[in-house]
Amino acid sequence: MKSFHFIQPRTLDAAFAAWTPGAAWLGGGTNLVDLMKTGAVQPDRVIDLSRLPGLRGIDTLADGAMRIGALVSNADLARDTGFAGRYPMVAEALLSGASGQLRNAATVAGNIMQYPRDAFFRDLAWQQNEAPGGLPAILGTGGTHAAVHPSDFCVPLVALDAVVELQGPSGPREMALADLLLLPGEGDGARTALRPGELILALRLPAGTEAFAGHSRYLKVRDRTSFAFAQSSAAACLRIEGGRIAQARLALGAVAPKPWRVAEAEVILAGQAPHPDLFRRAAEAALAGAQAPDGAAWRIDLARRTTARALALAMAAAGTPAQMPALPASPFAPQAGDIAHA
Repeated sequence: MKSFHFIQPRTLDAAFAAWTPGAAWLGGGTNLVDLMKTGAVQPDRVIDLSRLPGLRGIDTLADGAMRIGALVSNADLARDTGFAGRYPMVAEALLSGASGQLRNAATVAGNIMQYPRDAFFRDLAWQQNEAPGGLPAILGTGGTHAAVHPSDFCVPLVALDAVVELQGPSGPREMALADLLLLPGEGDGARTALRPGELILALRLPAGTEAFAGHSRYLKVRDRTSFAFAQSSAAACLRIEGGRIAQARLALGAVAPKPWRVAEAEVILAGQAPHPDLFRRAAEAALAGAQAPDGAAWRIDLARRTTARALALAMAAAGTPAQMPALPASPFAPQAGDIAHA
């Protein structure tokens, strides 16, 4: 690992004053340390944010929105009953990621900022957004090789129109999470729309999105039930009125260099009576533009099946189970488990 300066500011102003080009922000370190060990990222200085005040809250705002501080751990957010009761799909996604030890350390901002990675991630010749093998993107790249974004957490967040609050040397601003993460070729080759020295302070779920809690699921298909990135995933949420789908939200994971919201499928679902054939049509629309590199056509079919299954799970019986499944987000999970989320 390349030598670097390690700085621990105690205020936001001190953190911004410490930042210089080539520096890296450190939250839980579960992503950055991997990158530094392989040499994929070689910062001149590492600025530890763990001592900054005011970045660990989970709060319901006056307008009904929910605000989560950047340094809240994945484990703490998933286990927060006030949050998990309103957003069980997001809690399920969090609990399906990594291991318990990593979830205890990893922060929500760090989860958002994960680098795309594939089977060549630990190769010192690795270049960001490239996927010479492993798990190539099938959407958003025009058929060129690119690695998928690895986050589970971000997929339901994009479905729910999450907003990120940012601050940097030029002051505060906010944007949709869907706009923060960029595709290859956007933003002069950058992975995100962050400006130099800018930092995520919090993310926010808009008021009203808790209305999907009764019929929302995150489904993740992977090589093994735990400790593995998704081969495909889907976050599906439905609002049911009078036996019909009044509103639908759908986002796919492990298919593109960013979580992939599929508005076309949402339009097909809206106003219709729930039915397996409807879910299959929506899944077909969601993957209509997919292009797979040679030998990876199976990934398109897997993503279609995952999407249809996630919609069916969201609608099944009472929709979201009263208890978090014992194997969160797994297709092998029973509909209820022993880990209460509300």
